[in-house]
This record gives sequence, C-alpha cells and structure tokens, in this order.
Amino acid sequence: MERRSSVFWEVGFLVLALVDIAYATLSPAGVNYEVVALMAIKNALRDPYSVLDNWDINSVDPCGWRMITCTPDGYVSALGLPSQSLSGTLSPGIGNLTFLESILLQNNAIAGLIPATIGKLEKLEALDLSNNTFSGDIPSSLGNLKDLNYLRLNNNSLTGSCPESLSNIGGLTLVDLSYNNLSGSLPKISARTFKVAGNPLLCSPKADNNCSGVFPEPLLLPPDDGKDPSESGSKNHRVAVAFGASFGAAFSIILVIGLLFWWRYRRNQQIFFDINEQYDPEVRLGHLKRYTFKELRAATNHFSSKNILGKGGFGIVYKGCLSDGSVVAVKRLKDYNTAGGEIQFQTEVETISLAVHRNLLRLRGFCSTENERLLVYPYMPNGSVASRLKDQIHGRPALDWARRKRVALGTARGLLYLHEQCDPKIIHRDVKAANILLDEDFEAVVGDFGLAKLLDHRDSHVTTAVRGTIGHIAPEYLSTGQSSEKTDVFGFGILLLELITGQKALDFGRSANQKGVMLDWVKKLHQEGKLGLMVDKDLKGNFDRIELEEIVQVALLCTQFNPSHRPKMSDVLRMLEGDGLAEKWEASQKMIETSRFRSCEYPQRYSDFIEESSLVVEAMELSGPR
Repeated sequence: MERRSSVFWEVGFLVLALVDIAYATLSPAGVNYEVVALMAIKNALRDPYSVLDNWDINSVDPCGWRMITCTPDGYVSALGLPSQSLSGTLSPGIGNLTFLESILLQNNAIAGLIPATIGKLEKLEALDLSNNTFSGDIPSSLGNLKDLNYLRLNNNSLTGSCPESLSNIGGLTLVDLSYNNLSGSLPKISARTFKVAGNPLLCSPKADNNCSGVFPEPLLLPPDDGKDPSESGSKNHRVAVAFGASFGAAFSIILVIGLLFWWRYRRNQQIFFDINEQYDPEVRLGHLKRYTFKELRAATNHFSSKNILGKGGFGIVYKGCLSDGSVVAVKRLKDYNTAGGEIQFQTEVETISLAVHRNLLRLRGFCSTENERLLVYPYMPNGSVASRLKDQIHGRPALDWARRKRVALGTARGLLYLHEQCDPKIIHRDVKAANILLDEDFEAVVGDFGLAKLLDHRDSHVTTAVRGTIGHIAPEYLSTGQSSEKTDVFGFGILLLELITGQKALDFGRSANQKGVMLDWVKKLHQEGKLGLMVDKDLKGNFDRIELEEIVQVALLCTQFNPSHRPKMSDVLRMLEGDGLAEKWEASQKMIETSRFRSCEYPQRYSDFIEESSLVVEAMELSGPR
C-alpha cells in the first residue's frame, strides 16, 4: 500500500513538473507573457504599411508572426523590424522578452526614450536603434548586458553623458554613438570599433573635441637686469598680441569651415564593413570563443582524413570532439596567406557573428595564428540537403515530401533575415542544396557564408569576381559580375528544383540524356504539363500534386532572367505559405505574353548564358565542390 502511495505521489509530481514547463511563459490567465510584451510593442508603434498585421493578442504562439524569430524551444530570440517606416515609441514591455538575443529597429522614425528595461535582457547580443529619433539619456542599465557585442545608437537625438556602466561590457565588437547630442567625458569602453563623431559637446579625441577646460598658463619671463620691462617690451608686446589675435581668428575660421565640411562628409558617408586583408594577431570578435590550434588539432585527431565532412573551394571541414565532449565542425581554411583565403576568414567571422536566426548556421568560435585560420561551427548531425536527398531510412527517403517543403520554408526564412532584417544586408551568393544543412530535427540551416557580401541598405548591387556554382549562378551575375539579393533569389529557385527532382542542377539534363540544364527542362516540362516526370522517383509518387504545381511556379518566378522581375524573399516566403502566388503568377504570364511582341532583352534558355559568357571558365574553376 505504501509503495502504491509512493508511486502515486511520484507520478503527481511528474505531471506537475510537465505542466509547469508547458506553461512556463503563460500567465495565470493562460496568456503568453511574450505575446503580451509584443502586443505592447505593437500598440506603441505606428505602422503605416501594416507590417505587424498578423501580430494577434489571441495567439498563444508568436513564433509564426512576421519579423519574429524564435529559439528551438519556442521563445522569442530576435525582433527584426529595420527600414519599415515605423514611428511612435518603443514600449518598456520589450524588457519582458527575456530570451531576446537581437533587437534590430534601425532606419525607422521611432521617438521617445530608450526603455531602461532593455537592460534586463541578459541574453542580448545585438542592439541596433540607429537612424531613428530617440531622445533622452542612454540608459545606464545597458551596462548589465554582459553578452552584448553589437551596439548602434547613432543618428538619433540622444543627450546627456555616455554611461560609465558601458565600460563593464568586456566583449563589445562595435559601438556607434555618433551623430547625437551627447556631452561630458567618455568612459573607457573596450570595443574593436568605437564611433562617437558628430557629438559637438562630447569631450573626447574620438569626437574631435577637447573640453577639459584646462588652458596653458602664459610663460612669464624675468625682466632684464637694469631695465624697466614696461618700457623695453611694451611695443613688442602689442605687436605680439595683435599678431596672435589675427592669427587665432583666421585659424578659428578655417577650423570651423574644415569641421563643417568634414561633418557633412561623414554624415553622408555610407556604412560599410571594410575587410582588412592584413593579418591581425590581436583580432577579437565579441563573445566568439577563440580556440588554440592545439585544441582543434586534438579535437580532429590531427586533422585525420577519416574525420573529413566535406571539401570546398577555400578549405576542408572536419568533424571534431572538444575536450568538454561537444561535437563540432572545424573548417580549416587553405591558402590562408592569399587575399582570397584571408578575405574568406574575415568575411565569415564578421558576417556570422552578427547574424542570429533559427535558420542560419551560428559560428561558435575561431582560431587565428600566423599560419592557420580555422572556423568552428556546431555539428549538424544530418549533414546537408544534397547529401540526404538520396538517403533511405527503413526503406523510405530520408527527406520525404513534407520535409522537403519544410526545408524550402526554413531556407526562405533564413535568406529573408539576411536580405531584409540584417543591416548591413547580407548576400550569400552560393545558395544550393549542398550549402543547406540539417539539424537534429531536419530543420534547414543556411550555411557557408564564405561568399557572403555585406552591403549597406543604400547599395543595390556589388560588383565582384564571379563566385558560385554553375547551374545556380544568376544570368546577370554570370555575365556582368554584379550580384544583389536577387542573385540569391535565383539560387533559391534552383534549390526548389533540386528538392523536387532530388538531383543537382547540372545533373538533370544529363540524366534525362538531353542537352541543357535543369531550369531549361523544367520550363519545357511545365509548358507540356508533365511536371510529374521531374519529381524524384525515390518519393514513389508520395507527393502533393497541387503543392508541386505551386512550388514549381515559385521556382520559375524566382529564376526569371530579368532580376527586377524576380520577387523579394519576403514575397517568396509568403507565396510558399500560400499567400499571393496566383496574383504573382498571373502577372508574370502577362509580362511574358507582352515580351513576345517586343525584342527580347534576355535569351530564352539559361544554357545560352553559360555557353556565351566569357566568365564561365573562371566561374567553373572557382565553383568546385563545397
């Protein structure tokens, strides 16, 4: 009897524990605290373009809301609303989103005070409120954010002094307080980049002001023996005073004019991450862990060939086990002493350390020595999409139709974050199945930022040497070297076709014993109404035919030759979720009909670009397996 009673109580406590976990974020009334906090933020903002329309107080899960990113456990980890024409104020309720790692609200018109409650967000790593109209003091509570490595409050109307508490944050990578109305002296803030220009009352060499109020005393010379100083030096003294006054006035005018021109130049200067090609032995990158080469060599068993996970154009990826037992992926860059290898290292480190999203590969740490560059990532147990497309589990494909659609949605969310919620925005430039990794839940994680390019939101494209993989490279990038976010949209469209066919982009035509590439043949099959012929045979007919038609339409919209006709990733995600595809498709078909009566600006076959481009040899040499 006693044993039964004991078992009863144990089961009771277990049930209570499970209930407590399930309702960890719920109030006694059953309302999600994070939903309440987000609705307070929404209500305090003015949203002229209805960006926050699907934020609903009656919802129990905000993870599906626009501009919201959640952790795998379902907590809100990122709030990204840059460049959305928002105004109003920022609610103090933001301090109740205790799992926030990133707040990106730059390039809006939000006013009022910066809520001091932000200082309660212990997990916060990135805070960007730049280019708004915030006023008042910088909250001293921000000094409590021990994990913060990215702070941008520039181009606001902040006043008062810079809080001394910011010097308590040891891992800051970037602090930008420029172009406010700050005053007083600056505390000693340890940040890799620290900007305070454009604060005329701030006392700091960085602000080009010296407000110490201490002036050198005049030099007193003793009078010559036997002479009256008032008689012997009066004339010289008047000349010196007149000359000094004239010179001082002229110098002041020149200085004021020079400072005015300098201020206007800095005000209009574009924000851009400059990549230093020289080796910096003292590089420190926020809270990323810096490993020793000895640690990583031991973790990979002296970089044994048995631990190789993959090879790419810039290095080899090894599986490693650290001393604490955690399993990681170690990317050992080759050609470290060449410009490409060094740029590869700095680009990945800078980019990934600032990008925080459920569907982006998070950089865990790095190793930098005089002879070696290594990057450390979480290990993805299910490999890449390309490696799993042909795998079988108990006689069934590892990636069934439902999982393939989840991969498409996850990848779209990751790219949307890079394009529209990061500042500067990030272009991946090599979107393909081999660069989409799968975590333990088969959730898509966008990896390999080695070809990523950081852009300011005012830039529309960037011209570089062609990098990428033939079959995935957008026509305008292949022919001109110009890439933009629409280059990634094209690559995503090809990725959708890879998910459908189960084949690499260049393999489709060859496997069908036809000349051409995947995109050309998909168009042909779509026109002939034979889409079933392109579906991966390993699926054995287990797919939704309506969804197949819709995904192919999205893929064809993404891969239009004219980049201006391709949708943005935000539109792509909405179409994949079932919103607005019919209208977009109808508009594209009308455009195609219209173009038939005009001279064609673009060829009708993607293979024509490959055959005609003078860059194809270079691009194929650089593509390689990744």
